Amino acid sequence: MASIEFDPYLERKAFDETKEGVKGLVDAKITEVPPIFHVPQDSLTDKKLSVSNLEIPTIDFASVHVDAASREAVVEKVKYAAEKWGFFQVINHGVPLSVLEEIKDGVRRFHEEDPEVKKRYFSRDDANKKFIYNSNFDLYSASPSVNWRDSFACYIVPDPPTPEELPVTCRDAMFEYSKHMMSLGGLLFEVLSEALGLESDILKSKECLKTLLMICHYYPPCPQPDLTLGTSKHSDNSFLTVLLQDNIGGLQILHNDSWVDVAPLPGALVINIGDFLQLITNDKFVSVEHRVLANRQGPRISVASFFSSSKHANSTVYGPMKELVSEENPPKYRDITLKEYTDGYFEKGLDGTSHLLNFRI
Repeated sequence: MASIEFDPYLERKAFDETKEGVKGLVDAKITEVPPIFHVPQDSLTDKKLSVSNLEIPTIDFASVHVDAASREAVVEKVKYAAEKWGFFQVINHGVPLSVLEEIKDGVRRFHEEDPEVKKRYFSRDDANKKFIYNSNFDLYSASPSVNWRDSFACYIVPDPPTPEELPVTCRDAMFEYSKHMMSLGGLLFEVLSEALGLESDILKSKECLKTLLMICHYYPPCPQPDLTLGTSKHSDNSFLTVLLQDNIGGLQILHNDSWVDVAPLPGALVINIGDFLQLITNDKFVSVEHRVLANRQGPRISVASFFSSSKHANSTVYGPMKELVSEENPPKYRDITLKEYTDGYFEKGLDGTSHLLNFRI
C-alpha cells in the first residue's frame, strides 16, 4: 500500500483552519501528537543536553527605594545577572499578588472559552488588529515544527485597545496588569541604566518603554511530551521581557551549553534581556536563548510582556550606544530599525537560530 505523502504546509493549514488551536486537539481527546508538532530528531538529542542543577539569580527589589546604598546593592545584582545570565527572577517587585492571579485566571478563562467565541478573535493580521488569538505566530514560516501552545497577543501601549476590542473574559485583568507592567518596566530600565554605569533615564530616553506587547500563552497537557516542545529555542525580539508563569514549570534557559530550569517561584516575575538590549549595549548585557518543554500536566499559563517590539513603522535607528563604545570596544553591530529586525524575526520564525547574529559587523 502506497504511503500518503505528508505535506507539512497543507497539514499546518488544515490545523490553522480549525481555529481551535492545540486546545482543540486536546479537547478531541487525541492520544498521539500529530506529525507537524514533532521536533526533528537531531534537535531531540539537543533536548536531552545536560540539564544543570544551577538556578538563575533571584533578586529582591524590596529595598530599591530605601536609600542609595540599598539601591546600589540591587543594581550590582542586576548587573551581574544581565551580564552573566541574561535572566533573573524578581521578588517584592511591587505588583500585587491579586493582580498576578487575576491575569493568569483571565488568560485561562479566554483559552477555555467556548471555541465559537474564541474564533471571533482568531487572526494572523497583527498589523491591523490590537487583539489577536492564534496558535504559533510562525506557523507559515521556516520553523521546523509546530509548538504545543495557543496564544493571544495584544499591543496595549502606546495606543491601547478600547474595552470593546478585548474579550470580556480577560479585559479588566489585562488593563490592570498592563498598568503595573509599565510602572515595573520603568523601574527595571532605571536599574539597568544604572547597571551600565549611566544616568538612570538613559534607556527610557531611547524609547525602550514606548511599546508594550502582551502575549498570553496556554500550553495544553501533551500526551507525548518527548516528541514536541511548548516553545522552540529562541531569544526575544525585545529590549526586555517580563514573564509571569504559573506553577507547572518547563521554561529552560541555555547557560554555558546546559539547559537550566527556571523553576516557578510563587509571586515572582522572570525578567530577561532581549535582542535589542544586547545590541544597544554592544554585548554587555546578553539576550539568552530559552525554550519551554511540553508536559503531561497542564494547562500551563504564562504571560509575557515585551518592551518594545513596535508594530508601527518607526524610523528611529538603533545601534550600540555611543556611551558604551570606544576605540578599545568598537561597535559589534550595524544600525537597525526595530521594524527591520522584527520583520526578519517573524519571517524566520522560531527555527532555533539567532537573528541577532545577522546584524553583527
